[in-house]
Amino acid sequence: MMDWFTALNPTMQALLGGTMTWGLTALGAATVFFFTKIEKHTMNMMLGFAAGVMIAASFWSLLAPSIEFSEQNGQIPWLAPAIGFLLGGVFIRLLDFVVPHLHLGNAQDKAEGPQTKFKKSTLLFLAITLHNIPEGLAIGVAFGAAALGIGDATVIGALGLAIGIGIQNMPEGAALSIPLRGEGMSRARAFNYGQLSAIVEPISAVLGAAAVILVQPILPYALAFAAGAMIFVVVEELIPESQSSGSTDLATLGLMAGFVVMMILDVSLG
Repeated sequence: MMDWFTALNPTMQALLGGTMTWGLTALGAATVFFFTKIEKHTMNMMLGFAAGVMIAASFWSLLAPSIEFSEQNGQIPWLAPAIGFLLGGVFIRLLDFVVPHLHLGNAQDKAEGPQTKFKKSTLLFLAITLHNIPEGLAIGVAFGAAALGIGDATVIGALGLAIGIGIQNMPEGAALSIPLRGEGMSRARAFNYGQLSAIVEPISAVLGAAAVILVQPILPYALAFAAGAMIFVVVEELIPESQSSGSTDLATLGLMAGFVVMMILDVSLG
């Protein structure tokens, strides 16, 4: 099975990796068929776990290879990673500015971006979709780096990154679909909103892989760009939401657990 996967074109690997994370999001969203609400402390722990996975992935799977690639090519080791990392954050900030969205747990009048008449459900969906974009890019550039044989980058390591992101997507799918059900939406429609929020992941994964394969010199920038975008999402959204209404210790422990899970996946499979 792995021989078949490693023999695939890297863009196809990225597509399958992104599709897997989409599928795991759908699996998380499917909990809406069994539950009508999530206790706040459980939600906080789930969001903290997702934040921990993204922080660990940003360093071990993205920033560290970016630094290594720069050093191997005789460049200033920190320059391209620093530039890419900051550009990733700026990119998500620009999307925040131009796309109307609403973070989980906020009233509709706290929506960010341009003023709109979108329903609360649509604004919540857009918020989750926005922060799935860097996750897909991260998967794509990881498979691209493996295809180019950069440093210690391997297909198995890229697959480990996809698995880690998929694991943290499961609670995110539930974190969107169950509150929508609580707002009065039907179970089927709430599930569709939850799973569709991750449809951007296979798309952005393919774009990320294709970009670094076609233009190899951008690889250290692309790796760091994905890391910066993910860290922006973590600090701007996931951590504040997980700490917003009590259970801060559980949220923090969830973050540490997510960090350790992703670290183990990356170190053991990378």
